Amino acid sequence: MRLIIVTGMSGSGKTTALKMLEDAGFYCVDNIPLPLVEKFVELCAEPENEIDKMVLGLDVRADLHFEDAHAILKSLKDKGYPIEILFLDSDDNSLIKRYKETRRLHPLAPYGRVEEGVQKERQILEELRKDADYVIDTTNLLTRELKAELDHIFVENKSYNSLMVTVSSFGFKYGIPNDADLVFDVRFLPNPYYIDGLRAKTGNDKEIQDFVMSFPESGEFLDKLTDMVLFLIPNYVKEGKYRLVIAIGCTGGRHRSVTLANALYERLKDQGDYGIKLDHRDINNKRG
Repeated sequence: MRLIIVTGMSGSGKTTALKMLEDAGFYCVDNIPLPLVEKFVELCAEPENEIDKMVLGLDVRADLHFEDAHAILKSLKDKGYPIEILFLDSDDNSLIKRYKETRRLHPLAPYGRVEEGVQKERQILEELRKDADYVIDTTNLLTRELKAELDHIFVENKSYNSLMVTVSSFGFKYGIPNDADLVFDVRFLPNPYYIDGLRAKTGNDKEIQDFVMSFPESGEFLDKLTDMVLFLIPNYVKEGKYRLVIAIGCTGGRHRSVTLANALYERLKDQGDYGIKLDHRDINNKRG
């Protein structure tokens, strides 16, 4: 039998993940009190149990002593129960924004600031997160991308190392992305903006791609960048990094950076077990 524990930060998408796993054929139970977890797992593991795929959602809101969750799940794992822990996370700013947009109170700060509740919850969940088998950062994930990650792990049963790589294009005139880990400047390449007939197109168009990649420097840059990123990724994984944002910038973020981001994404997408997504931040930004 397969038993998955879904937990993580409030507002990170746990309820959405549970619904997706339920749609994928898992029997889901949400917000079970901690004192019942051990007995529930024991019942699930009994041979006569006809349900072979179960998901148990644990939420800090369900118990005042959620710090005990780490010890309980570790004890069950030590006893040999086939538990897999999925931890959903998001950066603090995104969590705070989501709470403010929905006008919900944080469960750990019902009479205080959301920021205080987020910090307190992160401290409570610190050890549990370290024990997780899978960590998915939903900061920049669309709903369909979250589903793809869950399918990758729990439906297709492919290996997963909890690293989400985002390849992003941007325009320097609009600022470097705040969440960028690695920033590369491709403004050294000829700019198709000044070529008649190309200005209105983007790096998603073949005409722009052909122009940008027609220069030897473009291919050499792409080869060197790919080689470096493929070297870095396993080392980031080894150090426990779960989010890597590679930002490629040009002047306006519509031509050269988009072309190179697309090309790097194509080279990386089948190279490992990490999740990967593509984002063009400024591709529709046509301001001066």
